[in-house]
Amino acid sequence: MHQTNFLVREPLLDPRQRVVGYELCWQRLGAAAPTLAELEDLVGFVAANVQNEEGGWLLRSKTLFLEAVPGMLSTDALHNMPPEHTVLSIKASMLANPDTLAAVQALRVGGVGILLREADLARVGSRLGTICSYVEVKFTGADVASQARAYAALKASTLRMIGRPVSTWNDFDACAALGLDAFVGKLHLTPRPGADNKGMNTAQAIIMQLMQMVNANAEIKQIEDVLKRDAAVSYQLLRYINSAGFGTGREITSLRQAISMLGYAPLYRWLTLLLATASSSGYSPVLLETAVVRGRLAELLGAKALGKADAENIFVAGMFSLLDRLLGIPMEEVLSSIQLSDDVVAALLTRSGKYGPYLALAEACELNSALVSSLAAAVNLSPAEVNQAHLAALAWTQTIAG
Repeated sequence: MHQTNFLVREPLLDPRQRVVGYELCWQRLGAAAPTLAELEDLVGFVAANVQNEEGGWLLRSKTLFLEAVPGMLSTDALHNMPPEHTVLSIKASMLANPDTLAAVQALRVGGVGILLREADLARVGSRLGTICSYVEVKFTGADVASQARAYAALKASTLRMIGRPVSTWNDFDACAALGLDAFVGKLHLTPRPGADNKGMNTAQAIIMQLMQMVNANAEIKQIEDVLKRDAAVSYQLLRYINSAGFGTGREITSLRQAISMLGYAPLYRWLTLLLATASSSGYSPVLLETAVVRGRLAELLGAKALGKADAENIFVAGMFSLLDRLLGIPMEEVLSSIQLSDDVVAALLTRSGKYGPYLALAEACELNSALVSSLAAAVNLSPAEVNQAHLAALAWTQTIAG
C-alpha cells in the first residue's frame, strides 16, 4: 500500500534517565486520521522493520508504544509484532464500547501491553489491573501530596505508571521520587542541569585534535602519534575495527593498520560518535541516544540523493547538532574549536545548505512537528522512505549503545 503517514517518535525514560522505549505516533498527510487499512499497513511495516529475518528484535531492550484506535486491535498485522516488546496506547473513553474492551482484554491475555490514556483513575479504581498493564498519569506541580497518595495505591498493584507531560528536570525528579516507572516529555533535548563538566574533558580534547588532523589529511604517522597518547581511544579504535565486520579474517593490532583500513572519512565519522560518548557523567543518557539516532537518520535520509561521502558528512552534522548540549558549551564555541566544511556549518547554524534539509527532517521526526511532510517533500522523500530510514536508525543506534 502507498503510505501516506509519517512515523514520529518520542522516547520514554526510566528514573535513571535511560531510554526504555519509544512511543510511535502516526502523522498523516493532511488533517484526517489514518484509515484502518493504513493503520494495518503501518503496523505491518513497523513489524517488518524492527525484526530481522529470523524474527529477532532489533531494538534490543526497548519497548515500542504504538498509538492505537479500536479497529486496529484486531488487525492481522498486530500478530507480527512480538507481544513482549509491544504496548498499545489507547484512550480510556474508547473502552466504553464492549467490543473494544473485549479486544483489549484478549490482547492482554496474548501478552501485549496496554497503556490506558486519559483515564479517570478514581472512577476506574480496582478494575484498572484487568484492563491495562500501563496507565498514564498527568503530573502537575500542584497538590503533590494527593498525587503521591494516588500513585502509592497504583504502585501497590502490578500496574506501571507513565508520567506525561514531564517537561522539566524538576518535574522528572518529583515523578521519580513519587515512584513513576517512565516519563514522556521533551527531556531528550534538554541537558541535565547542575552538571559541572562544562567544556571538554581530556579525552574529548584529544578526539577533537584527531578530527582536525583527519580533516586536514594529516599523515597516518602523525595521527598514530596522537592516538598513542590516549590508551582508551586507541583501544576503542582497535576494538571497533575488529568488531565492525570489516572482514579482514585476522585481528588488527596496529593503530597504523587500523587507520589505513578504515579510511579518513569513516575515521572522522567514528571520532564524531566517540566525541559525544566521551562526555562526562553530567549529561543525560537520553541526550546521547537522541544525537546518535538523529545523526544516523539524517545520514540515511540523504544517502540516496547525495551519495555515501556526503551522507557521512550529514551524520557528522546530525551528531554535532546536539554537541553543544552534550558538552555544555555554545554551538559557536563548538564550531570555533574544529574546522568543519561550509555545508556542515550551514546545516548546524541555519539548517540550510546541502545537508540542512536532511537534518531538519530528522529533527522534525523526533519533535512530532507538523513540518515533517513538507520537509520530506522538499527533498523528494516519500513517507515510506522516511519511515524506513527512521526505524533503521533506531535499530542501528541499539548496536552502538550495546
